[in-house]
Amino acid sequence: MKKLFLSAIAMMLIMTSFAQEKKMLTPADASYNNYEVFPKGKSFKWLGDTDKYVFTEGDELRYQTPGEKSSHTLLTMEQINSLCKGNGIGDFKKIPNITWKNEHSGYFYKMGDDGGLVLYLLNINEKSIKKVTALPANAENVNLNEVTMRIAYTIGNDLYIADGDKTSRLTENPEHVIAGQSVHRNEFAIDGGIFWSPDGNKLAYYLMDESMVTDYPLVDITTRIAEAKPIKYPMAGMTSHIVKLHVYDIATGTDVVMRTGEPEEHYLTAITWNNDNEKIYIGILNRGQDTLSFNEYNALSGEFNKTIFHDEDEQYVEPQGPAYFLPGSTTEFLWLAQRDGYYHLWLHNTKTLKARQIEKGDYVVTAFNGFDSEGNAYYTSTEVSPLQRHFYKVNIKNGKKVRITQKHGTHSVSPSKSGRFFIDNYTSTDVPRAVCIQDEKGRDFAPLYMAEDPLKDYNLGVTELDTIKSEDGHALYTRIVKPYNFDENKKYPVIVYVYGGPHAQLITDSWLAGAGIYLNYLAQEGFIVFTIDNRGSADRGEAFEQVIHRQCGQAEMRDQMTGIEYLKTKPYIDPERIGSDGWSYGGFMSTSLKINYPETFKVSVAGGPVINWKYYEIMYGERYMDTPEENPEGYELTALDNKTDKLEGKLLIIHCSTDPTVVWQHSLSFLENAIHNQKQIDYFVYPGHDHNVYGMDRAHLIMKITEYFKENL
Repeated sequence: MKKLFLSAIAMMLIMTSFAQEKKMLTPADASYNNYEVFPKGKSFKWLGDTDKYVFTEGDELRYQTPGEKSSHTLLTMEQINSLCKGNGIGDFKKIPNITWKNEHSGYFYKMGDDGGLVLYLLNINEKSIKKVTALPANAENVNLNEVTMRIAYTIGNDLYIADGDKTSRLTENPEHVIAGQSVHRNEFAIDGGIFWSPDGNKLAYYLMDESMVTDYPLVDITTRIAEAKPIKYPMAGMTSHIVKLHVYDIATGTDVVMRTGEPEEHYLTAITWNNDNEKIYIGILNRGQDTLSFNEYNALSGEFNKTIFHDEDEQYVEPQGPAYFLPGSTTEFLWLAQRDGYYHLWLHNTKTLKARQIEKGDYVVTAFNGFDSEGNAYYTSTEVSPLQRHFYKVNIKNGKKVRITQKHGTHSVSPSKSGRFFIDNYTSTDVPRAVCIQDEKGRDFAPLYMAEDPLKDYNLGVTELDTIKSEDGHALYTRIVKPYNFDENKKYPVIVYVYGGPHAQLITDSWLAGAGIYLNYLAQEGFIVFTIDNRGSADRGEAFEQVIHRQCGQAEMRDQMTGIEYLKTKPYIDPERIGSDGWSYGGFMSTSLKINYPETFKVSVAGGPVINWKYYEIMYGERYMDTPEENPEGYELTALDNKTDKLEGKLLIIHCSTDPTVVWQHSLSFLENAIHNQKQIDYFVYPGHDHNVYGMDRAHLIMKITEYFKENL
């Protein structure tokens, strides 16, 4: 009897242990296919131009003023659906995402019966919901002007305007001539091709002619006989497309081309309307990308008026967005420029052509965030730390600034129209996601929302951040992710996860320190995962970033090896078992490290790798490498397909068959040369995927990489 009792106690203890045992991450978790492992969010937005914020609570849309103890009902689901029924609109299952034009009216989209978007206008005072316009199901690049409620959009290569029940077709383009879409492969801060005038009566748009660009073959294997699906891909040093900026006047029906001059192989960016609706500004960047001219044009005639400023740099000039005209001004605007080694805000005058720096320091302004009614501008910067993003208010006249966000971390802030209050969405190493309200002096109100840690019930290891020095004295930030069952007396294999290229920062003061689920999954599987943001990566200033010019990969590799020396000081590192893993520029870096430091890197994985910069497109490639004709030594130095004779150990290259960014030719050329040199490498292809593997197949990719390291490292 006693024996049975003890057995029962033991069984209960075992069951309790199982109940308390934490979960393990899966490849599906690491591949973005399980939303439960990511912090949940909640939306708060300003109610038009007021200091009231709105949010959804159950079946109600509620509003509140900062400092109030309780919120108030603005609309209920029942009220919305009642208004919808009166207009023949189907019921909503949840509160629609309403953009508020003012305190009483806003607009939202709903999918129509034919699959197209339908725009509705809601008016609370009038207790009405009215249909504004309906778009066809194949409409893309939808762009609304809130003043007139006109919508510009594209179908195929052509541009349309929907104005109530009337639709106008602006272009009838032949093949390879494209209107209203993003151009220059989304470089130079270009994220669209449609630009409404402030009053909504004129529409500027890109017209891109790609007919002269060489076809690059991609193959669709989903048909019984595979089909060629060529893309226009201008490789470094080759002929580029030609882009024009058109302006269409709705009142007159006239369409004029801005006369941007010769040579035509330049880049048109930073498209900005003047508040007078009659002048438009274009940043004209030469193909060499070392000179930017910001020009004013007559939007009615297309005539060139004058150049407002020139920006030049020995390496490259990279525009970061449009100009931002001060509210109510037709002569003054803010511009983000790297003239003193860091991106800062500059005040320009179109009449006097004078410029003045608004704020300065050894930090980078990463975003301009708008104006208030008191003559202040808002921006986000790295002033506190390159790992953090904080929100600031600066007086345009005297340059006095106030730091609004105080908690450490990465902040995204929306100011109210008055500038008195701010909705702060933020994350940090100890906060998965949170939303709070702050006032103009940076004082916090009670938090609006605090997300639970979605990984609190999972086995996660410790993540450690540190700082070391590059060979030229720059601070380099490092991150180590340890296994959940870490034993300081053991020696662990290391995976160096690398990107290393421009426009990326892997280590941040944010949830999981920027490591994400994937790297934590690798750590869970028994690896130390190490990352260092080398020189060349984003938001550290000109000297830090431009060191890679004409010699991509060289300074980056030296910094990575500085990180390796730092790693070797850790007693738990096995220096004989170090591997590397990266994709795209990271694939280039992982392969470069494998070839140049075979004694260090036992195993490497390279996904979608740039192998030879002569195969890469001109906009990005020529910025950092110039053309093959201008920089033959640099292209030879950085080419990896001519260095396969140096390969040692295990290397897995992964590529997607229809990659339009790093075309398949890169890794195939590497494979061909490896065969010629009698070098054995492992190679895997994901058919039908583009520049990376997403969807359900990504779990397969995660497993492929993980098992390769387990088997070989």
